[in-house]
Amino acid sequence: MNFIDVFNGDADGICALHQLRLAKPLDSTLVTGVKRDINLLKKVQARQDDCITVLDISLDKNRDGLLTCLDAGANVQYFDHHFAGDIPQNKNLESFIDTDANMCTSLLVNQYLDSQYLPWAVVAAFGDNLFASAEEAAKPLNLSAEQLEQLKLLGTCINYNGYGSTLDDLIFTPEALYQKIKPYSDPFDFINNEPAYQTLLDGYREDVRNAETLKAAYQSDSHALFILENEKWARRVSGVFANQLAQENQARAHAMLTKGDKGSFVVSVRAPLNNKTGADELCRQFETGGGRKAAAGINCLPENEYENFKAAFLSSFNH
Repeated sequence: MNFIDVFNGDADGICALHQLRLAKPLDSTLVTGVKRDINLLKKVQARQDDCITVLDISLDKNRDGLLTCLDAGANVQYFDHHFAGDIPQNKNLESFIDTDANMCTSLLVNQYLDSQYLPWAVVAAFGDNLFASAEEAAKPLNLSAEQLEQLKLLGTCINYNGYGSTLDDLIFTPEALYQKIKPYSDPFDFINNEPAYQTLLDGYREDVRNAETLKAAYQSDSHALFILENEKWARRVSGVFANQLAQENQARAHAMLTKGDKGSFVVSVRAPLNNKTGADELCRQFETGGGRKAAAGINCLPENEYENFKAAFLSSFNH
């Protein structure tokens, strides 16, 4: 019997796994990747009685891989908040899926663990741009405003680290960052004692400074669309910059289109925070699109689909 942990390489996936393994330490095989590498179950070679934990990747996008694991006789525990579609009925599958726009995977894991490691769930919710959910969840901790800001920045930096086309774009691979976080049951100890955090923070701040010089390709009171060049810093910062703009302009939808290789874009979409719905529906209109109601993306939007995307984006989020 093998233990296999499959997790999204962003703040939510990393913090969800961290909570679970603080509660139940074990040696497992780690399967992860850049934030957009979500079809992770296809990398798993499951065997009879393997125990597989899946965190923060869409069941709908991993349906074939999940069914293959179940057919092999593996036991799967699945936590997620993205669009799932039909959930397979199988005695070996235990699913905890909630697609509410104010929920993230780490908050689901926090519920499962009866808030044993709540501060890390708060970090993840901040990283997923769920500021109100994070602040609500944090109330039992009685944190100061300064401490909340520290957790917000930590979540943002962990999330920032997951963005990129390949692992080479990232400051740390998600697996390496998880291993650096693993010894710390208290996120404030990580903030104060882990040198890797300062490295992350410096990279994040430099990339955001670059992004803040950008001018929108289209902007109105209700929509803003930005085009970023095919540069490592742009690939790293696209998601967290979209989150920042969404917080600053809560009635506006945002789209970040980062130029990729071979005439294509990587797309990040944020629904207006005052009406967190529709981002997943917009992105699923395109072949490699998916996500959740408040935040979604398209992994490869061909250049000749740009006008179609722009029209669909502008016709969305008008309610």
